[in-house]
Amino acid sequence: MVLAEHDNAVLLAATRNVVAAALQAAGAVDVLVVGSGCAPVAREAAGIAGVGRVLLADAPHFEAGLAENVAPQVEGLARGYTHVFAAASSFGKNVLPRVAARLDCAQISDAIAVLGPDTYSRPIYAGNAIATVRCADPILCVTVRPTSFGAAADGGAANIESVAVVPDAGLSRFVKREFAKSDRPDLAAAKVVVSGGRGLGSAEHFRMLDTLAHRLNAALGASRAAVDAGFAPNDWQVGQTGKIVAPNLYIAVGISGAIQHLAGMKDSKVIVAINKDPEAPIFQVADYGLVADLFQAVPELIEKLG
Repeated sequence: MVLAEHDNAVLLAATRNVVAAALQAAGAVDVLVVGSGCAPVAREAAGIAGVGRVLLADAPHFEAGLAENVAPQVEGLARGYTHVFAAASSFGKNVLPRVAARLDCAQISDAIAVLGPDTYSRPIYAGNAIATVRCADPILCVTVRPTSFGAAADGGAANIESVAVVPDAGLSRFVKREFAKSDRPDLAAAKVVVSGGRGLGSAEHFRMLDTLAHRLNAALGASRAAVDAGFAPNDWQVGQTGKIVAPNLYIAVGISGAIQHLAGMKDSKVIVAINKDPEAPIFQVADYGLVADLFQAVPELIEKLG
């Protein structure tokens, strides 16, 4: 069973990646949609190739996706499955460990490869090593790193079944949700990402990257060092304690390449690094490296892009 992630109107792209991972572990996959007024999400999930059934739990107390309410709903249905999958996102990491605890089963977190129905690979030590994990529990709870799997295609025609809804647990309530407004693509899903590091020196110099991102229709990212220095907002942070991205093109400007940052972007298809230090660790993972002063190289790149 795959726990769908959505906003009650649209199925989030990560769910398709989780379905692809689940299909590698088991031949048949059902998708559970928990929300309020989320029938359109269920219909979208039903169209994914490989999905056998879509289970719909629709109730007002599921609207905000509170883990205290979603976890009991997942637990009740999970006992009929061998695996429960979710994305290794804020939502999945909040819900699935609770489900595993209620089922008294082990939790496998941040899986990047399916080696068998009971065996998975996951990064440890900020991605410096890959652990192979095998679990003998009757039900496996697995969160999947979406960027490590391709998205499941359309072409399915699954049946949608409404399921009995668990009552409101009454343990938490939704207050508000604030979104960062930007005309740039979403960082986690962008095809091109331009990231800056402490080498930029100031928030004012960071604006230079905005021009470059505009030319490339790219999302903006930052290293933790740049965020901690106040050069960029927290939601731009890429890395072990930030967002995990895997765009087609990742441009790292003034980023030294600490292992915590590399853990968040090293799966990018093409990595371009600009840094004046030829010994910077970022060059070890870069497909293209430019040893140059970024204050000369970036304006020239912007000019060449037109």
